[in-house]
Amino acid sequence: MNRTIQATVALGACIVAFAAPARAQSVDWQKVDETLGRKATVSDDVHRYGFPRTDLSVTLDGVAIKPALALGGWVAFKPAHGGAMVMGDLVLLETEINPVMAKMIASGLEITAVHNHLLRASPATFYMHVAGHGDPVKLASAVHAALAESKTPLTAAAPASQPPALDLDTAKLDQIIGVKGQANGGVYQFNVKRRDPITQDGMPLTPVGPMGVAIGINFQSTGGGKAAITGDFVLTGDEVNPVILALRTHGIEVTALHSHMLDEQPRLFFMHFWANDDAVKLAEGLRAALDKTASTKS
Repeated sequence: MNRTIQATVALGACIVAFAAPARAQSVDWQKVDETLGRKATVSDDVHRYGFPRTDLSVTLDGVAIKPALALGGWVAFKPAHGGAMVMGDLVLLETEINPVMAKMIASGLEITAVHNHLLRASPATFYMHVAGHGDPVKLASAVHAALAESKTPLTAAAPASQPPALDLDTAKLDQIIGVKGQANGGVYQFNVKRRDPITQDGMPLTPVGPMGVAIGINFQSTGGGKAAITGDFVLTGDEVNPVILALRTHGIEVTALHSHMLDEQPRLFFMHFWANDDAVKLAEGLRAALDKTASTKS
């Protein structure tokens, strides 16, 4: 390769290296925040907005479900292709599904899944996964207009002055699960990454937690050392039945198995679960299931 070609290649590499940050910085995130009525949680180049269903009083097997356990709707924006890609998971009542879907479709957003995550919950809750590409402010406006067709609170609540007590041996749970958890609204949450990279439309879905492709495990204390657990395992096809067997063997109910996206690589399946029992015992069951997956352990 002669020097002229080398210089051209080097210059092209520099342009590519600076193009992505420039696109990320060109997004008017303040305008997106204003459109959605809340501040984002920012992780690398991903802006994630929470839409918890704090308006709902949902019980399951006598447990009052905290929003952070299973009612935490969200949308995440990641700069891509000169604009942004958006992915999300909205928590809806049965009567809200079609009005929200109609608004989403009218705005050009994609519906990638509609399903249950829980069984026996009262009232029953459903989960609508959405996706789209384009101008981030227009995408935010479309999401906001669709959510307005539901009773999802569109004004962010002020943070609690005193975080709810966890009443869990979190150090022991960290040790068993193998990663460090985080307290959120009275729920102890784990995000366990997979070892294999995950892409959609050629874009790496990173960071995996904010983009909804990390294994999510949530513990909510129910007193006396017990906890209600739910969340979802992110699995390749060959992992599905070994994980089902591991969970069922340890007394953990499998409540749903489905896809959340349409064209991710590798093809992924999401397995939701539920139990209310001794927290340490349940953590050991979850660890046995994690051992059947290509997940990380720190």
